[in-house]
Amino acid sequence: MDRTLITVAPTGAELDKAAWPQLPTTPEELLAEAKACEAAGAAMIHVHLRDDEHRPTLDLGRLREAVAALRENTGLIVQLSTGGSVRDPLAARLAVLDAVPEVCSLTCGTVNFGDDVFSNPWPFMAELYHRARTARVVPEFELFDLGQVASMNRLLEEFGPPYGGRVHADLVLGVPGGMPATVPTLVAAVQALPSAVTSWSATGIGRGHLPVLAASLAMGGHLRVGMEDNVFYAPRRPVTGNAELVARAADLAEQLQRPAMGPAQARELLGLSG
Repeated sequence: MDRTLITVAPTGAELDKAAWPQLPTTPEELLAEAKACEAAGAAMIHVHLRDDEHRPTLDLGRLREAVAALRENTGLIVQLSTGGSVRDPLAARLAVLDAVPEVCSLTCGTVNFGDDVFSNPWPFMAELYHRARTARVVPEFELFDLGQVASMNRLLEEFGPPYGGRVHADLVLGVPGGMPATVPTLVAAVQALPSAVTSWSATGIGRGHLPVLAASLAMGGHLRVGMEDNVFYAPRRPVTGNAELVARAADLAEQLQRPAMGPAQARELLGLSG
């Protein structure tokens, strides 16, 4: 692949708006951030929403409004998180698909998440996989640990390919309880991916952001950046917003002769172009 898919994850479910006022938590902030990130080189946006009190929410009305606004005002591929927050019930996470995004996240196993547990039991994963295919939504397989590679492969072997026929995985490194954000771990995870995987990206949490980003580019992978995963541009220097993280990723990709791809190319990569 001679171009790079850059996904931006601008908000997440963990950060406190009071501590990080630049975090986009209102509909207006999210849309403005999306436009800026698209201009900087992002082709896909991974969306978590907040309520009027800036708390994580899976309210279906808000999700539908966000999908519609992003489609109307940007060319970005809209990927909704089905992870929500670690406290969201499984039924509410499945209902995210009713907002009809182009792409959804599908985490391939339960993992410790700091002091909490991010629950993704097999029946939930299988149900989400079936519902996504019925809704014509492409899943992005989120892999927080090496064992989850096996669970992804089990889904593919037991139920066949996802909607669109492509298999895109995102390796998430650096969550306390999951894979550490180191280059050797990324190499091991990529080597463990089954042949069915047609593309992969990597996410480095916190201090692992830049090492994982650089290694992913060098290995032919794609990138996810954003304030959900990292709130510092450099030591003791917080980011001003998501767009500067996207811009740096796009600049590094350009220097490594794998420039950022646009949304149309990204849709082809992910099996959405048809």
